[in-house]
Amino acid sequence: MARLKQSQNIDSLIQCIEVISQNQCSLSEQDVKILNEALEKLQKLKRKKGKTNEHILQEIVIVVQLLTTYFV
Repeated sequence: MARLKQSQNIDSLIQCIEVISQNQCSLSEQDVKILNEALEKLQKLKRKKGKTNEHILQEIVIVVQLLTTYFV
């Protein structure tokens, strides 16, 4: 996947998580913690330079695992 497309996908995911965090007033502390951790990982991933596709995929898998915990 092209770097620009990857960056756009990461930005979109960050925005979606932020919308969930802002619009769900009934989130538990654990839910907020999970969403914040996912946001933090995505923001770090976006800032890193010289990342390989494998590294990006590993980080995305971790974020998906976190979000799965939130939605389940």
